[in-house]
Amino acid sequence: MTHKSLSFLFFLFFSVNIGAQQTYDLPLAKPVTNDTEKVIGEGARKDITGVVKPSIQVFLPPADKANGCAVILCPGGGMRALSWGTDVEQMATFLNERGIAAIGLKYHLNTGSFPQGMQMPPMVDVTHLERFPQADANPLHFPAGDSILQLAADDAKAAIRMVRQQAQAWHLDTHKIGYLGFSAGGGVAIAATIQATGPSERPDFLCTNFGPSLMPVKVPNPAPPLLIMTRADHQNVAAGLVNLFLEWKKARGNAELHLYGDGTGPYTLMPQTGRTTTEAWSQQFLLWLQARGFVK
Repeated sequence: MTHKSLSFLFFLFFSVNIGAQQTYDLPLAKPVTNDTEKVIGEGARKDITGVVKPSIQVFLPPADKANGCAVILCPGGGMRALSWGTDVEQMATFLNERGIAAIGLKYHLNTGSFPQGMQMPPMVDVTHLERFPQADANPLHFPAGDSILQLAADDAKAAIRMVRQQAQAWHLDTHKIGYLGFSAGGGVAIAATIQATGPSERPDFLCTNFGPSLMPVKVPNPAPPLLIMTRADHQNVAAGLVNLFLEWKKARGNAELHLYGDGTGPYTLMPQTGRTTTEAWSQQFLLWLQARGFVK
């Protein structure tokens, strides 16, 4: 059986074993008159675009497996889409089977066009960390984009407040709730963490999976433990995440960094074939949660 066939079977498995879930709307700063949300594809290829009404989708593990830990999943998609099939639904099944609650965050997305004449800046590899002071690896700062990032960060903070409010009903430990962000979703999780204004918004842990900060980083005090995973040759992302690690350490925060050396782009859950070290990231995440005392 080929590696591609194994991947297909793996994705099929995770697309048909999702448990029951509930959706909860998050507060809006102002009413939305034009709902532009669309669902594209299905299963592992399910993407969501045009989100202007944020919400969370709650996936709870079986009661006999539940360990009280909850992971708020911030899916990737470049702030223009959400990779819902892979980053939320597949991950929810993976986490639920291990007793961990999964909270899929549907955050605000950019629905407009790039400013006329804007060009992509040069790509930066991991040897040029000086290009990203304060770990800000956002390649395209412009007012509308920064505004959407702020709305998405507010959505993430609203999500963690709601999860804590519902912790008793959902059989969660209020001290075991954190973020796992993918790609742009990592940037959203980081922004929400560094802007948290109190215990109700502060995550107990922060994990970013190939998702650098999209704004200048001022490490909060206290700083939650941070896990970073990415590929060393993923331009911009690797440099930004190495700088994020350094910022956390300079602030005396607990941080761990894994730079996989066998690829350049994003990755999701992978079958354990032994052909790539990157496929071990999901097990690394579980080990990290266990080592930090968030799961048994």
